[in-house]
Amino acid sequence: MIELKGRKIILGVTGGVAAYKAAELTRQMVKAGASVHVVLTEGGAHFVTPVTFQALSGHPVWTDLWDPRMGNNMAHIDLTRDADCIIVAPATADVMARLVQGRCDDLLTTLCLARDCSLLVAPAMNRQMWQHPATQRNVAQLVADGVTVLGPDAGEQACGEVGMGRMLEPEVLCEAVISHLENKRLAGRKVVLTAGPTFEAIDPVRGITNSSSGKMGYALARACAQAGAEVVLVSGPVAMPVPYGVERISVHSALAMRDAVMSVVDDADVFIGVAAVADYRPAEAAEHKIKKSGEVMQITLTPNPDILAEVAARPNPPFCVGFAAESRDLDTYAEGKRKNKRLPMVVGNLVQDGLGQDDNEVVIYDAAGRHPVPRAAKHNLARSIVKHLAELLAAR
Repeated sequence: MIELKGRKIILGVTGGVAAYKAAELTRQMVKAGASVHVVLTEGGAHFVTPVTFQALSGHPVWTDLWDPRMGNNMAHIDLTRDADCIIVAPATADVMARLVQGRCDDLLTTLCLARDCSLLVAPAMNRQMWQHPATQRNVAQLVADGVTVLGPDAGEQACGEVGMGRMLEPEVLCEAVISHLENKRLAGRKVVLTAGPTFEAIDPVRGITNSSSGKMGYALARACAQAGAEVVLVSGPVAMPVPYGVERISVHSALAMRDAVMSVVDDADVFIGVAAVADYRPAEAAEHKIKKSGEVMQITLTPNPDILAEVAARPNPPFCVGFAAESRDLDTYAEGKRKNKRLPMVVGNLVQDGLGQDDNEVVIYDAAGRHPVPRAAKHNLARSIVKHLAELLAAR
């Protein structure tokens, strides 16, 4: 993934034991394509050396307000002039207090004051320090000043205690940076999606399902959240982590998915039906496991609700996007689905092109015709779909 390609990020590392996580954060942001420039405070250097960050970032590490490597001796000004953002991780209670006061007593705090880019901080401290009224006042003031506060998390701490104050994990912080820098074309919108398969029980251990990894639905949920939307993901049983900034409602059956969608869709601006919902379910599920007898067994199936059609038929429906996974005649079936359900947009693909894979190729169908999207990783496809969706939504 190169979602930070062309971005310059200043990473401030202060004196907390979570500084070791900043090394992994550096690696992940570089892997995502960013040019990462580390500013290491005197306290931070007690935990991780400049050599580590230089090796991981590929750039010299900055520590001194008067660093002679900057020709005009103005590292505190020039370092952020072309930066996309500053992220301070870990952000100790001390550095947050100094940021609130506008102090400039080292290179990092001076950079944070003399900047044109956005500032993100990832708090990391003992639970009592985090809960202290002074820290809470400082956090509130940072937010009021336009600073984005990421975390903290709850859990076991280096001191042996358990509570709020842990710095968010590097992969979460990297996701937060990507999301922060993404175009907010869906800002102020609420998006409800379905993803994954449904499982229709025959008995307590057997059932009918569709083949679906959930990768496309989860990539779309992530892309919508990165575009600034409030995202609720109603998910069938898949083994995937919840994307950053997304609320997940976990379900198993089509009936449960339908109920979950109807409970959250009333105020939605967009509904995207990505899930591979089973068209039928057993009319009756056995209470106990059916024992093998060697005899032919017949199962009566009954239709499941069509969740997308029901949402699209509401008196004032959200902008509805359907997905059509076909094995042949894609144009005929996908466009037919769009017209029959009166959808403004359908995304179609052939199952042999991407089912369960990390990449795919799709065609977007709308009132203007068909719009092929070349083969790409699903997270890139999701961005293209969201861009198209947002343009149609804005013109609606």
